[in-house]
Amino acid sequence: MTGDGTTGAVPVAAGEEATWSGAWVERRLGVELRGTRLRETLGLALRRNPRRAHLLVSRVLGKHIPQSPRLVLSTGTGLGARVREVLGADAGRAVVLGYAETATALGHCVADGIGDVPCLHSTRRPAPGVAPAGGFEEEHSHATSHLLLPADPELLAGDGPLVLVDDELSTGRTVRNTIETLHRHRPRRRYVVAALSDLRTPQDAGELDKAAAELGASVEVVALATGRVTLPPGVLARGTALVSGHPEPAPGPAGDPACAHRVRLGWPDALPDGGRHGFTPAHRRRLERALPAMAGRLAAALPEGARRVLVLGTEELMYVPLRLAAALEDLLGDTARVRFSSSTRSPVLPVDDPGYAIRTRLAFPAHDAPPDGPGPRYAYNVAGGGWDAIAVITDTAGDTPALHAPDGLLARLAAHTPRLLLATVPSASPGLPAPLRGPGFSSYAAPEAGWLLQDLSGVTLEAPTEEREEAIQSGGAHYAESLPVEYQPSAAYQRLFHQALETSARRIAEAVATVTETVLAERGPRPVLASLARAGTPVGILMRRWARHAHGLELPHYAVSIVRGRGIDTTALRWLAAHHEPGDVVFVDGWTGKGAITRELAAALEPFPGFDPALAVLADPGGCVTTYGTREDFLIPSACLNSTVSGLISRTVLRADLVGPDDFHGAKFYRELASADLSGHFLDAVTAHFPEVTPRPPDAPAGREPTWEGLRAVREISDAYGIGDANLVKPGVGETTRVLLRRVPWRVLARPGAGAELDHVRLLAEQRGVPVEETDTLPYNCVGLIHPHYTRAATGADGKAVR
Repeated sequence: MTGDGTTGAVPVAAGEEATWSGAWVERRLGVELRGTRLRETLGLALRRNPRRAHLLVSRVLGKHIPQSPRLVLSTGTGLGARVREVLGADAGRAVVLGYAETATALGHCVADGIGDVPCLHSTRRPAPGVAPAGGFEEEHSHATSHLLLPADPELLAGDGPLVLVDDELSTGRTVRNTIETLHRHRPRRRYVVAALSDLRTPQDAGELDKAAAELGASVEVVALATGRVTLPPGVLARGTALVSGHPEPAPGPAGDPACAHRVRLGWPDALPDGGRHGFTPAHRRRLERALPAMAGRLAAALPEGARRVLVLGTEELMYVPLRLAAALEDLLGDTARVRFSSSTRSPVLPVDDPGYAIRTRLAFPAHDAPPDGPGPRYAYNVAGGGWDAIAVITDTAGDTPALHAPDGLLARLAAHTPRLLLATVPSASPGLPAPLRGPGFSSYAAPEAGWLLQDLSGVTLEAPTEEREEAIQSGGAHYAESLPVEYQPSAAYQRLFHQALETSARRIAEAVATVTETVLAERGPRPVLASLARAGTPVGILMRRWARHAHGLELPHYAVSIVRGRGIDTTALRWLAAHHEPGDVVFVDGWTGKGAITRELAAALEPFPGFDPALAVLADPGGCVTTYGTREDFLIPSACLNSTVSGLISRTVLRADLVGPDDFHGAKFYRELASADLSGHFLDAVTAHFPEVTPRPPDAPAGREPTWEGLRAVREISDAYGIGDANLVKPGVGETTRVLLRRVPWRVLARPGAGAELDHVRLLAEQRGVPVEETDTLPYNCVGLIHPHYTRAATGADGKAVR
């Protein structure tokens, strides 16, 4: 290895070394490279591929050989500048198409060099809901099939020039396949092929010209280096024999993948992670604005005095890691030597010889669930580099248990650096549905909440309680498959709501401030709020308002569905992961009872390791969470009403005939209740107290550990009253209110001295004919008991009727 962790010669920036990194193959196979700049920009290695024996290894691409990101970036943008000169007046109308996986970053860089033009790269990863705009084969590649999956089908629909970008132009066959496929659907008059090296024979060039003439189009080629690769007779057989004579190297040592330190980059909302589904000039500008801060977060995670740093992209994800590496290189200056490279699916023989381009290899299983099945992946020339730190940049689709496995990429890298960093950027998922926002869905203002739900307002889902529960009990149906009829409060009950709001608004404001400040302190300055619809949604909006009031922050806020017995909406999780860093997502709810949703959320997120299952709540009387505004059991007025204090949105619905595997869970928007809507009034009444409240200092970490006091009390009550099922015991003011509004209540237990806190509970109990019993052994102000024998409207932990 050379002094900077690269193999053979340091590329153009430092001049050639005495030993060319293709000499080993040249001597043994007789393969020759001749032409302008070829030997200074390319090395040679041997493929494990029956179609082609040799591999041209670029020393300026940043794929197989760690390289200065500035050099990689300037090489690609320099190629783009040459393309701009060739295009002339057509430059502004161009679209750039890069080839996966090697030229994904190069395609982006060429687009950057041309100017304000969009780019796309081919991919081997299908996307649900995105129709391919084309596809083609790359015959000599290890993985031959390419897909074109623009999120906007119009990206390739114009008649401006199409610029096709690859690292090398060997025969031109792949380019011909691509042009012929696209031209059949969207003919255009001009194509430009951009490559780092053009190695075609005159016959190859003639075939491309002939194909262009038959299509009635022009094809121009721009390359930084030109020349020929001369292959002697029988080179494929000789190369195969040479490879087989070198046994497969052992996997090598593995470290502890758990040592990887996760870095939260602060990825901009809804910014694609690259050109897999299209990358526009607007995307590029947003990325460039965010790069300094993201590079700063990477730099802050480096060990003190780090001198040798590798930023490693993963397969097709190369452009964003390259830009991060370049920004980090600019930030650190001469204090550190930053290098960039990427993992790959291409199998290459490693030979530890100065005259060979691939000196070392790390092998590990694929970690992004590839559509062509599991298989090995590789990182070349990383082992033995003496790295003080390695930063792995992957997307959420690649941040899987396989990445963190004992034989995964992180474990392999951990053996070669004392400091391993992991940063995950959200995978672009254009096939996912978009969030719903007011006023089209909900009475909340559009910026206050994005509902990760589908609108089922046109579907009849309500039924009277008895009729609905009869269906649930007779067929074992799930409670989330239908909706109860919305409770319409009497005038007396509405007066109680307003009295309760007047009494408790300041108390709620203080709890909102406390829980929000705790979240900001624990989860960083830019958390993404994901409230559990619907009770958590007003709390999420209030937390968002506090962050803006106290810190000038505009926090993203979404509402997601979680269903007891069925878990969280996985399509909503995929959407969040596609648009934000999962580690930044904070799940929010209104209050805890006995911790059923807390446990449900933790179980539902186990298959999604990037998300933190910790729940933030306004009130935690059950002692179930560590992040809360208060642990007192007091009336949160939003618990008094249903949709009319929750943006006019129903409880969420999950039914197989309405919700497909790639759909959000459903809900209804009760527009007809607009005259009774108090959603905005509730929020504004609490927000009005923000200027006068001070967040209560959160309890010390040891004092915030869950006590599960509420769950123990519930079990004791269940035994004492002979109920036999803790699911029929609903602790706390909020849950008791829900029992009286939606269930078949049996009795209410109240703590003596609760006073006006329970006025609305007493009124509802009187209306339902339910006795209220006082007991001084409760950890809550009150507890609602569902009728243990007449169980219509009672549901257990699995969401089905208790029998």
